[in-house]
Amino acid sequence: MDISTLIHKRRAIFPKTYIQGKAIGRSVIEQILENANQAPTHRLTEPWRFQVFHSENSRKELSAYMSDFFRKNTAPELFTEEKMQKAGENPLLAGAVIAIIMRRDPEARIPEWEEIASVAMAVQNMWLSCTAINLGCYWSSPKAALEANEFLGLGEGERCLGLFYMGWHEMPEIPGKRGAVEEKVVWR
Repeated sequence: MDISTLIHKRRAIFPKTYIQGKAIGRSVIEQILENANQAPTHRLTEPWRFQVFHSENSRKELSAYMSDFFRKNTAPELFTEEKMQKAGENPLLAGAVIAIIMRRDPEARIPEWEEIASVAMAVQNMWLSCTAINLGCYWSSPKAALEANEFLGLGEGERCLGLFYMGWHEMPEIPGKRGAVEEKVVWR
């Protein structure tokens, strides 16, 4: 499929729609990560790092972390057992979850926003790679992920920018919801 079609076909496919029990092969994930590794990077800092939760046990650990974070960080008046269980549900529904991590250039040769942008471009490469093979995916950035440094064992200069959920799906194609590009462009 040509690049324009691929870009227009890309959608957020949420974990609740993934086919349960249909595994994602490690080689598929490796290819998606290799494509991420080809993202543009100013000064070749290559700030993207990934932690893959692929096994059932690792996804259960992530699920437990997400639920526990909700329990510890939710005001009593907003807390319910049902919401706590839901907070940990997505890792169990996904075939794999990838923690998206930015590792800041230790010399700070470029502004942080450029490294965040590079990581986002790596994620876009992942998203387009998933779209090309009809693998559903979704980039989520709940507070639990953004504050997961200890859980992920991150070092100085590293921070989690979210979780990338993946799973096989049978969702029908849905049209995009974008306004006309003409409303966003000024020709000079």
